[in-house]
Amino acid sequence: MNYLNLDINKTESTVSELNILLADYHLYYQKLRNFHWNIKGKNFFDLHVKFEEMYDDAKLKVDEIAERILTLRYQPTSNLSEYLKSSNIKESKSEHTDVEMVETLLDDHGILISQMRKVVEHAGNAEDEGTIDLIGAYIRELEKTSWMLDAWRMNTSDNHQTV
Repeated sequence: MNYLNLDINKTESTVSELNILLADYHLYYQKLRNFHWNIKGKNFFDLHVKFEEMYDDAKLKVDEIAERILTLRYQPTSNLSEYLKSSNIKESKSEHTDVEMVETLLDDHGILISQMRKVVEHAGNAEDEGTIDLIGAYIRELEKTSWMLDAWRMNTSDNHQTV
């Protein structure tokens, strides 16, 4: 670990949280595939494309999270049974309305962001700026996607808060 100038004893808890995030992203990815395949109704075209964009992004993040774990000289969790045990995100049925799908994903975004903040906290304790930078960007991107999905489900007469 000397080439990273990180204390392996301090990075262990970061890796534990990264492995949970990896499991979360695997279940989130599969849920996006599920919703992409099973969307129907008047919003089919919009959400079918959006869900594909989101699962493509999630697939990249799965790989980057696993590679970050390897960079920290640990083995990433890599089997579905472990993901199901350790993930904060739960599987979803296929029979949802478009609005229910978006609401489910927004709930999952809250779970993902919470887990990412745990990773950042542990990485901060380990002085691991590489992980902080990686996950910080993920938080920013997911917050923006969440805003867009929230705007999609709003009525045109709804307003945001003013200062």
